[in-house]
Amino acid sequence: MDLVSIITVNFNQPEATCQLLLSIKKHYDQSVEIIVVDNASDENYESEFKKIIPDLTFIRSKVNLGFAGGNNLGISFAKGDFIFLLNNDTEIPKGCIETLVAELIEDAQIGLLSPLILYDDDRTIIQYAGYTPLNYLTARNKQIGQYQKNLGQFDGVTGKTAFCHGAAVICRREFLDRAGLMDENYFLYYEELDWCEKFKRIGKTINFTGKTEIYHKESITVGKDSAIKIYFMARNRMLFIRKNTSVLNTVFFTIYYLLIACPKMILGLRNKGRKDLIKWVLKGLVWNFTHQKESKSLGFKIN
Repeated sequence: MDLVSIITVNFNQPEATCQLLLSIKKHYDQSVEIIVVDNASDENYESEFKKIIPDLTFIRSKVNLGFAGGNNLGISFAKGDFIFLLNNDTEIPKGCIETLVAELIEDAQIGLLSPLILYDDDRTIIQYAGYTPLNYLTARNKQIGQYQKNLGQFDGVTGKTAFCHGAAVICRREFLDRAGLMDENYFLYYEELDWCEKFKRIGKTINFTGKTEIYHKESITVGKDSAIKIYFMARNRMLFIRKNTSVLNTVFFTIYYLLIACPKMILGLRNKGRKDLIKWVLKGLVWNFTHQKESKSLGFKIN
């Protein structure tokens, strides 16, 4: 098998990262390149990670580069013919990497490929089996299969999908070099959707396969309804549309976003007793009007 570089980003989650490394070591000791990027965690966990896999490449960033920036940093060190981005809050089973690589070799049109994703706390429940096409006027779509019982309905299925899933996505290095790295302006959320658009623009497809799977501990880093999550979800939904659609589409989306989507988000937070998070919806919205020319992210801190 050609060399596969596995890249994962850690931010204050050493336990989760160690569990991922243990699952890799169990099945792929010595046969893959493993790169761990630490996104300016409070402590340096290099020794803990190297107790599990001594020859892994550990890169410690001085600032939090976000999901996109952290992965891009890891990619710059990767030597593999295939690049496999894997969330640190995942685990992989035996045969996962071989299956993914085989799919890429079999179909040279595939740009990005994601496997079936199951929830780690109940591995009989599906999180992701592809995405439906995006409505570019509302920036909304759905994850196929989410919350369904895994009864083998996606076993053996490989085909085109609208978008990959950032928790686990693999590509050929040569195609990545043509499409380009993730846009670090996103920092967190929507960056993988934007990356998919880049691969589509070079004539490659976005695919899902049910021939293998991973297990995902969702939202382990940012949590649910946290300030950082609310801010970037609100901010980047508009950023994605601004970057990837026409001026006319952006105008119609902005009207919808200002008059319908954002008020709905604010009302939802209020009903859940999270009035403290409403300001982060507004901050995310305002960012798009004050950053008409997006600058490269150099780090982020919630004030």
